[in-house]
Amino acid sequence: MRKELGINTYQDLINLFPNRYIDRTRFYRTSELQSSNSEVQLIGKITSFKEIVQKRGKRLVATFKDDTGFIELVWFRGHNWIHEQLKTHTDYVVFGKVNLFNGVFSMPHPDIELKSTFDKGLSKAIQPIYPSTEKLSNRGVSNRVICKVMEQLFLQLNGRFEESLSLEILQHQKLISKSEALLNIHFPNNQKILSLSQFRLKFEELFYIQLQLILKNIIHKSKIKGYRFETVGDYFNTFYKNHLPFELTNAQKRVLKEIRIDMGSNAQMNRLLQGDVGSGKTIVALMSMFIAIDNNFQSTLMAPTEILAFQHYNGLKPFCDLIGVKISLLTGSSKIADRRVIHEQLESGELQIIVGTHALLEDKVKFKNLGLAIIDEQHRFGVAQRSKLWKKNNSPPHILVMTATPIPRTLAMSVYGDLDISVIDELPAGRKQIKTVHRYDTNRLKVIGFIRQEIAKGRQIYIVYPLINESETLDFKDLMDGYEGIVRDFPMPNYQVSMVHGQMKPADKEFEMQRFVKGETHIMVATTVIEVGVNVPNASVMIIESAERFGLSQLHQLRGRVGRGSEQSYCILMTSHKLGENSKTRMETMVHSSDGFEIAEVDLKLRGPGDMMGTQQSGVLELKIANIVKDKDILSLARHWAKKTLDVDPKLSDPKHRPIAQTYVKMGKYKNIWNYIS
Repeated sequence: MRKELGINTYQDLINLFPNRYIDRTRFYRTSELQSSNSEVQLIGKITSFKEIVQKRGKRLVATFKDDTGFIELVWFRGHNWIHEQLKTHTDYVVFGKVNLFNGVFSMPHPDIELKSTFDKGLSKAIQPIYPSTEKLSNRGVSNRVICKVMEQLFLQLNGRFEESLSLEILQHQKLISKSEALLNIHFPNNQKILSLSQFRLKFEELFYIQLQLILKNIIHKSKIKGYRFETVGDYFNTFYKNHLPFELTNAQKRVLKEIRIDMGSNAQMNRLLQGDVGSGKTIVALMSMFIAIDNNFQSTLMAPTEILAFQHYNGLKPFCDLIGVKISLLTGSSKIADRRVIHEQLESGELQIIVGTHALLEDKVKFKNLGLAIIDEQHRFGVAQRSKLWKKNNSPPHILVMTATPIPRTLAMSVYGDLDISVIDELPAGRKQIKTVHRYDTNRLKVIGFIRQEIAKGRQIYIVYPLINESETLDFKDLMDGYEGIVRDFPMPNYQVSMVHGQMKPADKEFEMQRFVKGETHIMVATTVIEVGVNVPNASVMIIESAERFGLSQLHQLRGRVGRGSEQSYCILMTSHKLGENSKTRMETMVHSSDGFEIAEVDLKLRGPGDMMGTQQSGVLELKIANIVKDKDILSLARHWAKKTLDVDPKLSDPKHRPIAQTYVKMGKYKNIWNYIS
């Protein structure tokens, strides 16, 4: 059990919670049996045994009778042991699946227990089914064995478990005690007490996750002092008054205010900025960097890919030039001579903003005084990589983490609960909603006709494929095949077609990208390399081939590549007719919603939190009993109480919070949140 289920101590065993239950509150009579293949429970006596020879070995059959009829109990192995253990004409409780063959009911390999033993046991009603593995079952560690071990453990402990929540929380939320919850999660007598136990333990698990995250934030703010940017000066004000190309939305103004307050305080800013595709995060980031420069500090913007770093640099440089801010770009493909100049200018402080990729993390890159570090699409960077950036200074810079992948509120609370969160939930004025439609492969000729019409209007088209080379197992159009088909339908010299994919050399990729950006090509055939970082206002149509192969967040990101100009834009989702339920739900969601947060909620329900956030953040999501999708109301309640507790007693020193403080200290000794429970 140690290797298979991670159980090393009695505490681990107590916290091995059942993943389902079988209701054994009802006893059937043999006369009530049906051929439904369902599990039933009977009381009766074995009247006789017989061995029947078959093609392979033998089977042992026992006739089991009650006062209404009989059923056959069947075993295909362990005959000798069963013969020795089981007695005829003695009361037994049997439980198992019922089969009907030739008019006779049978129960293969039943759970069987003496009626007298059954009556003494803890589990008389609802039977727990524990997580297990094939290896454990093969070694004889069946669910029944785990139940027996658990029963012995609880009988020995006699229900002595320390309370881990304050009296205030228990009374206000009408929660049952820790001892009651643990006993009844394993040995519930009825559905009501089981439900109360599950709620109590889910609340506790989520409460301590939130307590941990909020405490981390409090400690961070009290211990890690940040640079105090008290001045909002010439750079910021000149840009805001004279060069801002559009009116900021109310959401952008609110977020900027939150950032200004953070950077003006004595603590290091540690903020997550969420905003949908095209909501204007970059301009907020730029204005935040101007505040740093007004206080004589440098800023950096780090992106996960070269394409995105180029995109940011090309977008920010014209604004910086207008007000005399020196900005440079550093990526893996920067020339050695250029790097040398950049390194010198960063150390001297002459360079005020540096945009780049992982290349910024190299030891050679040193700053004179880095005051603000902005990380785009931060879930693509590991924790160790990010911390390298913080260590490039005597004091850590203010941190602004940006993501264009909307994160559902419950997930943000669990994964980024130690960060302050800002949300830009409003699109700039004048943006037309992208019309999204779902079309089957049989409608392809009409789609090609529509592309021709849009090109005739002077527009450009993206066509995105999920695969680069043909897959032997998956029947999806691959990029090469698709490219050839597009070139046939849109021949030169009237049409120009570009192609971009991840296996191309960076220089070739950039050349093709630039042709499309300049309007020299009409159609860009690509894989998901264009998911982030390509901004072509003239591109008005996004066609996603085999759209059923993409996740919702990816589809939403791809759709965000169009709709950046003033013209009406379109997103066409192409699929085969063979669609599973999840794929249908994804297509319907995309057609009916353009709200990234709404789409993210559906995505969370379909994929679950682990898949959504990737492995880097999965640790906090490996929950023992709670489920942040199904239990989001409990999560909100748990966070409310964690925050309320820490607001009045941040050090948990009040005697009324002693159970919480003691539990939290125990938690610190273990990686697993549930190791402290008893």
